[in-house]
Amino acid sequence: MSDEGVLIEALREVIDPELMINIVDIGLIYNVEQVESKVTVEMTLTSPACPAGPQLVQQAKMALERLEDVEEAEINLTLSPPWTPERMTDEARDQLGIF
Repeated sequence: MSDEGVLIEALREVIDPELMINIVDIGLIYNVEQVESKVTVEMTLTSPACPAGPQLVQQAKMALERLEDVEEAEINLTLSPPWTPERMTDEARDQLGIF
């Protein structure tokens, strides 16, 4: 099994096409859990009507399933708690000019 750090690094490959920052640094990932060869991710979107939502979910699934010990990745979207800019890493805020 991969440790959580490996799973998170795989998710960093998924770039939000509007912000051009990865979904981990934006703060969209709430939880990542692996049981045997299945990974379950709880994630959110920056807004309920995010047009990139389906693309981000599919790319997250694909990024995880490329890992050697992951056979299946399940991505669950939640809007609770809602995403806020405070969830972003300092690096992501710097890229967007948010201080």
